[in-house]
Amino acid sequence: MKFQSYPVAAYLAGKPTKTRIDIMIKKISLFIVLLALISVAAGAAVNTLVLDGSTTVGPLAKTFAAYFTKKYGVRVTVSESGSGNGAKSLINGSCTIATMSRAMKAAEIAAARQKGVNPVATIVALDGLAMVVHPANPVRSLTKAQISSIYRGAITNWREVGGPNTRIVVIQRESNSGTEESFKELVIGKGVPVTGSAETQSSNGSVKSRVSTTLSAIGFLGHGFVDGSVKVIAVNGVLPTVAAVKSGIYPVSRPLYFYTNGQPSGVVKQFVDLPKSAEGKRMITELGFINR
Repeated sequence: MKFQSYPVAAYLAGKPTKTRIDIMIKKISLFIVLLALISVAAGAAVNTLVLDGSTTVGPLAKTFAAYFTKKYGVRVTVSESGSGNGAKSLINGSCTIATMSRAMKAAEIAAARQKGVNPVATIVALDGLAMVVHPANPVRSLTKAQISSIYRGAITNWREVGGPNTRIVVIQRESNSGTEESFKELVIGKGVPVTGSAETQSSNGSVKSRVSTTLSAIGFLGHGFVDGSVKVIAVNGVLPTVAAVKSGIYPVSRPLYFYTNGQPSGVVKQFVDLPKSAEGKRMITELGFINR
């Protein structure tokens, strides 16, 4: 029996054979698998939000994160390394959203732009920095000038401001804290040093703990961290009530921020816009912060 031979080109140019169909199916299947892998990778990038920054904004960020993950299935991680570190994380591309209890500084914005990052701020809520003392302290009000003098070391005894004859224990936050920087800017003045005898605490919670257990201490807390373990004193005769902070009457008030790289879009915008929603406003109020 003789077998007729065909050139390879002629064979491939002919009608599809089972072998060619098998090859085509394998190629199409491989292409589909690759597309699926790319989609999964892209989905993982989109469906993960990383927040870093302020300990003051921390409770809001964590509550929003839990709500967002439950409602949209988007994984959200929250770190509280301080506002300064939040800014650095955004600049270095290691977070999606920087949570900050102060505005970004000009130097931080310049550093960001050098790396191609465009910081865009969204106000999350308002906050009144509450001046707090031990509940047994009889002092009920101080002027902003008196508080400044206490933190600068010009006033060192409670007797000088109508209190008992005892040394004032001054409590401040660490240098990387947005709350510390806000306090300095609003009360003491930029570049004015705090007394060297001041104790430094790492968070709102640790400030509250120290003041609540120290009869002669004074400190400051974000509005949402105040509870019955400390006594809030008025500043210039005004307490940090919701109405006073919202109207700007309370003299130690500030906004709290989410910073993103450029105008937010997609799931990032959904998260950043949460404070505008009814659910977001409810969470802000329940946590003791103040809606805009």
